[in-house]
Amino acid sequence: MASSTFVCIDAHTCGNPVRVIKHGGPELIGATMSEKRQHFLTEFDWIRKGLMFEPRGHDMMSGSIFYPPHDSLNDFGILFIETSGCLPMCGHGTIGAITIGIEEGLIKPKIKGEVRMETPAGLVLVKYGQTGNKVDWVKLTNVKSYLAETDLTIDCSDLGELQFDVSYGGNFYAIIDPQKNFTGIHDFSASKLIQFSQEIREKINHKYANAFVHPEDGTINGVSHILWTGNTIADTATARNAVFYGDKAIDRSPCGTGTSARMAQWHAKGKLKIHEDFVHESYIGSQFIGNIEEETILAGKPAIVPSIKGWAKIYGHNTITIDDDDPYAYGFQVI
Repeated sequence: MASSTFVCIDAHTCGNPVRVIKHGGPELIGATMSEKRQHFLTEFDWIRKGLMFEPRGHDMMSGSIFYPPHDSLNDFGILFIETSGCLPMCGHGTIGAITIGIEEGLIKPKIKGEVRMETPAGLVLVKYGQTGNKVDWVKLTNVKSYLAETDLTIDCSDLGELQFDVSYGGNFYAIIDPQKNFTGIHDFSASKLIQFSQEIREKINHKYANAFVHPEDGTINGVSHILWTGNTIADTATARNAVFYGDKAIDRSPCGTGTSARMAQWHAKGKLKIHEDFVHESYIGSQFIGNIEEETILAGKPAIVPSIKGWAKIYGHNTITIDDDDPYAYGFQVI
């Protein structure tokens, strides 16, 4: 019988979970976090499934593992694991991981208040504010984001034909704005949005197979998230979204890479200017503050460098054991 033990710290970012694996993460081979991600997926995905899925996790569970940096100028590397897979980048996960790392002493920044973080999607620069030992806020400058395609269509059994854009903010998002057959997230329950998303994500990736591939990293490909939009709750919010990920999850936070993707969409369509705050609201009403820090080019395409500011709270410490004699050692889902 083999047994593996993982020491974890749990938090949430604006309502969405973050679990940092403090001890127990595997040693990985690779010269970059992108290469390490591929090694993890090949040999250690059982760790993700065991820690993220039931009975040790749940449908919304998201986590990360820290690694030494590959470049001595940087502070650390990070691997994002959640029910939807081993992601290239995760915004809410970054805010939670930085909060946990600083408060628990797992990250020792070279410059106080600033962190250089290596992700599978590239280098992410982070700033944070502190009062005593508590982290008050985290602001990350994300990877280059861009609008990939516009005015695509897909059929949904319940709603009919839907028009959508695809935008990249660290992951590829199908963005569905209010239209003839979809009045907005304010008119639908989370369970309905999940039901729609499960169907159309599969159809999108089938209909537009190989259409969405990062121009600099072919391992980042396909629509992994569906971003539904609608009326805001607060008058001060710029926009509101409900992001579907995994097999049956709606992000409780405003979603960092989703906010980046949506700012790239808005900027490309002339709806958002550089250095203009974009207050993005989640399905439950929590907020991130986005901003376009820079206009840039990615492989010949117009792109932006977005920033996301939010907060996280630590709520638990636990030790999780995975024994291979447990029939549910590597997790399950009830869909």
